[in-house]
Amino acid sequence: MVRPAYTNPEATLAFNLNSPEVRELIKLDDDMHTLIEAVGEVEVDIEGDGFVSLARAICDQQISIHAARAIWGRLEQLCAKAGASASATQTSTRSPVTSAAILAHDIEQLRSVGLSRSKAAYLIDLAQHVDDERIVFGELATHDDETIIAELIRIKGVGRWTAQMHLIFSLGRLDVFAPADGGLRRSVCALKGLPSDVPPAMIEAIAEDWAPYRTVASLYLWRGLGQGVIQSL
Repeated sequence: MVRPAYTNPEATLAFNLNSPEVRELIKLDDDMHTLIEAVGEVEVDIEGDGFVSLARAICDQQISIHAARAIWGRLEQLCAKAGASASATQTSTRSPVTSAAILAHDIEQLRSVGLSRSKAAYLIDLAQHVDDERIVFGELATHDDETIIAELIRIKGVGRWTAQMHLIFSLGRLDVFAPADGGLRRSVCALKGLPSDVPPAMIEAIAEDWAPYRTVASLYLWRGLGQGVIQSL
């Protein structure tokens, strides 16, 4: 779902009926046109710190946005206590969740904020990838979407969905669609009058009509579902 930044966002993507990307979507799909007019404007905050963005995506996996927000808040409080031990090479000054702060805690300490054992382990693995420079987010951002996904899924717990959320919410890429996302599947099925159990491949095929602005379409689908708009179309 569309989520607000937990710290100050680096930038905000905003779309409305006057945006060229939105005007193109309206021409491509009559159903999307109806949804866009019902929703109006969408905004999404961009988290410029790659580590924070990916850590948040891991926290978000398989739980509601409200639960994810609560866990993230507690994780920030925990990491803030370890701030004095953070490496001077850390680039983020906006969030206490850094690779050094994560590595300052063991799995049980990370679990104390509400993370599952597996998610705590995934965060540690992510932090280790950054600490030993197997992942350098500044360099990674220069590559195309599929190259970035291929690099990120080498991290434990980072699958294609998590990497796609990073492309949207950290890099602001405009042509990303995640067919495995439950909210998007429900929205597309409601929009197109399809049964809820259609395979992800069919959802992805429908979304191909929205290229090269599948991210924008996704934002409207998420917002329409969250507002209850799409169910009434």
